[in-house]
Amino acid sequence: MPNNIHQIITNSSISQLPIPKISGQDGQSDRLCHGVWYDAVMLVPAVLFVVYMAMNAKKNLEKLRNGRSYVMISYYAILWLASGLNLAWCSLQSWQCATGKEVVWNLLSLLTTSGLLCLEISLVGFLLQESYASGLKALARTFTISGIIVGVDMLLKAIYIFGFGVPLFFDDVGSTHWTKWGLWIIHKLLLTVVYGFILFVHFSKWREKLPPRPAFYNYVAIMFVVNAIALFACGLAAIGIGFGIWRKIFVWIMHITLR
Repeated sequence: MPNNIHQIITNSSISQLPIPKISGQDGQSDRLCHGVWYDAVMLVPAVLFVVYMAMNAKKNLEKLRNGRSYVMISYYAILWLASGLNLAWCSLQSWQCATGKEVVWNLLSLLTTSGLLCLEISLVGFLLQESYASGLKALARTFTISGIIVGVDMLLKAIYIFGFGVPLFFDDVGSTHWTKWGLWIIHKLLLTVVYGFILFVHFSKWREKLPPRPAFYNYVAIMFVVNAIALFACGLAAIGIGFGIWRKIFVWIMHITLR
């Protein structure tokens, strides 16, 4: 009887998080770390961007003080927050293959991607306003929309990560994990469609409905290309082609263009 109970327990299918088994005594898991060069490619642009912002902080703060724009002050604060999270995320890439770091890595990745998405949506929202020089009403409207979008995105990712055990932020956990790459494909597809729609309206007869700002459309065109390439990379990774590293690099290029 005890043997039967033990067999039933052993054979029962209990869903667990897809955390690889530990191999070796160095605290590393079966996930393969990308290596020093990958870490350098990820870290150097993030460091340079933060250094650039720090060198121009005094001048930018002076402009914000003279302009007294709530929108620009808020955007600058979000930019620093997202840059700090991005720098921490790039600096701690080794947590992907370290045992016991799964939860904290997921949380850091979730906060970082949400911060970058908030920065991206807020910037587009600010630039789409008729006047972004000042105005609490425009600020509230922009943050309400971006807050809802980022909140829903963050909630869905958290449910899939901690509820269903989908390894969204682990590069080497099953390159053909269909649920994981399917979610990233949907995410990048939505962003690509949004930027593509803005470009379509800009070159259509309804272009008068958009603000006449050439720099804004240059930004939208860059983001459309970046997200389209990231979408293509996710599609390749979904069928087993190891192209995930390029997807991440393009995301950081996207981040550097947001200033």
